[in-house]
Amino acid sequence: MNKGSSFNEYIRQTILHNWNQNALTDYQGQTLQFHDVARKIEKLHILFENSGVGQGDKIAICGRNSAHWAVTFLATLTYGAVAVPVLHEFNAEQIHNIVNHSEARLLFVGEYVAKEIDPAQMPHLEGIVNLPDFSLMLSRSEKLVYAREHLNMMFGSKFPRAFTKEDVIYHQDEPEELALINYTSGTTGFSKGVMLPYRGLWGNVDFCIRRLGKVVPAGSAVLDILPMAHMYGLSIEFLFGFCNGSHLFFLNRLPSPTLIAKAFTEIQPKLVITVPLIIEKIIRKKVFPVMQTPRMKLLMAMPVVRDKVKQKIYQSVYDAFGGQAYEVIVGGAALSKEVEDFLMSIGFPITVGYGATECAPLISYRDWKEFAPGSCGCAIDNMEVRIASHDPLNTAGEILARGTNVMLGYYKNEEATRQALDEEGWYHTGDLGTMDEDGNIFIRGRIKNMLLGASGQNIYPEEIEDQLSSMTMVSECIVVQRNEKLVALVFPDQDEMMNFTREELEAIMEQNRQELNASLPAYSRLTQIELMDEEFQKTPKKSIKRYLYQ
Repeated sequence: MNKGSSFNEYIRQTILHNWNQNALTDYQGQTLQFHDVARKIEKLHILFENSGVGQGDKIAICGRNSAHWAVTFLATLTYGAVAVPVLHEFNAEQIHNIVNHSEARLLFVGEYVAKEIDPAQMPHLEGIVNLPDFSLMLSRSEKLVYAREHLNMMFGSKFPRAFTKEDVIYHQDEPEELALINYTSGTTGFSKGVMLPYRGLWGNVDFCIRRLGKVVPAGSAVLDILPMAHMYGLSIEFLFGFCNGSHLFFLNRLPSPTLIAKAFTEIQPKLVITVPLIIEKIIRKKVFPVMQTPRMKLLMAMPVVRDKVKQKIYQSVYDAFGGQAYEVIVGGAALSKEVEDFLMSIGFPITVGYGATECAPLISYRDWKEFAPGSCGCAIDNMEVRIASHDPLNTAGEILARGTNVMLGYYKNEEATRQALDEEGWYHTGDLGTMDEDGNIFIRGRIKNMLLGASGQNIYPEEIEDQLSSMTMVSECIVVQRNEKLVALVFPDQDEMMNFTREELEAIMEQNRQELNASLPAYSRLTQIELMDEEFQKTPKKSIKRYLYQ
């Protein structure tokens, strides 16, 4: 395993090389250049040191993406403390659970989170700091109060003439040293704190810089949409972008579809990192309805004009993402086969990556020009992947990963660590997959989601759901098993359902069931489709919480 070099040195070097360039911008708000980021990092280091925070102490960060969220994270790691990113979408109880379980000494919060939490529920915290201006919301430490009140004076005393490049000196991290704890859930019973070492962050950033840095030059715009408290957004959008010298833009408000579309148009990012939910909504709502009109069907059936039509469609989809992206990388969940096939058919620069929080997060990826349809790329540099199957080409087995990016284990949970990491260092992902002769990985589903047919056949509900999700009036769906019979739960398309009665919707779903069953083997056919009145509850990466509906 390549343990790499210093992650903090990557941070230091990008600051020195891009000193007077734009670094972090709150969309429609303030911009920090790299030297501004360095000054703010140094001030937070002074605050940590003079309030008694030591190397290895935990610092939690909870708020929407923002320049100050980014600064706080960088300051924590370059000081040698341990960052605990907390999703702002968690409720107050979940935030309290994570802060308490991680033993965080300080908590940095955004405006929305500050109104939701109850400091009394986090009795061991020494202070809560507001992210917008770094003011104190709460302090249980006289040292912290003094340090915050005299911060500018302390900074001036330390650097009486000026703060220069020579003053950028950071903690020398070791590859196996704990850098951050990322929680997969905020619920006490399900919460696992993934302990990620500096080598894991280094491995992700180093790979991205070598593979993507040449097509995303320093100074390029990157739009950070995904929450930085999730490893996909943290490593691939933020840390890679910052270390690559990119100009990062944060949507520090609720990212509505209108706001996202406006931001793409104005910022014109050079690289788009997204989840299936965003790209599928664009295609299903804006493109597919046009493609299904009689006129478009006629044009697509004419070889002479088909290519011109495809080019126009390609341009409209490409422009929706700003019109400058080298490629669109999809990760975090499976992309609909129908949407992927369509994008591939028009030559759209899309690729699908695969990872896990436990790998900080990258396991596999391939450039869009080499991407194999239906796959999620090949094992990245410094990582190896194998399928636990006697015939990986044809028979699905658990996907195992080993290498630089793999976690140290789960915080305070030795049993879960033993289940996930074996003695040879393989991380057991819990995903089922196959692998072709070129090393392309194909995900077949989750082990815990796999169902057994009446005669012992393996049924992968994700494969049925992928087909059903592309059918009439289906917005979201999952397949569950009841008394050895398969039932689909469907949340219908909200924009269209107003035009139909309940009886008509049920008739449409019955038609969908019959059409779907005609394409499925007998053991995996649906006996019923049930309509859901409310949208499915989802995880932070927007996948449905299946366990709630079994």
